[in-house]
Amino acid sequence: MGILDSLENNPALRSALGQLGAAVLPAVLNEVLGSNNQGGLSAIVAKLQQSGFGDQVKSWLGNGQNLPISADQLRAVLGNETVRQLAARYNIPVDQLGQILAQELPKAVDQASPEGHLPHTA
Repeated sequence: MGILDSLENNPALRSALGQLGAAVLPAVLNEVLGSNNQGGLSAIVAKLQQSGFGDQVKSWLGNGQNLPISADQLRAVLGNETVRQLAARYNIPVDQLGQILAQELPKAVDQASPEGHLPHTA
């Protein structure tokens, strides 16, 4: 089971995005976590580290509890305009999309880094 599969099957996430339907959710997550606009998961992690969120990233890569990141912090790293465009494209409220990304990004990094680091293809 891949990262997007597990996110798609997350009951809280599906409830929050009920208006989207199961077919659109993987596209939203792939656009943010994939290689389309942001350069992939590794590029997002690098942006977070460069923006002062190294402690959070380190906790996501390591074993143990993941430190949180807020929707506002994540939106600042990804770019307000990027998040707005993505929300508009999929008809999701910007605040709701930011909260979901802030909740799911640590999990995605954690799942993609079982050895404590991201593979080069992430």
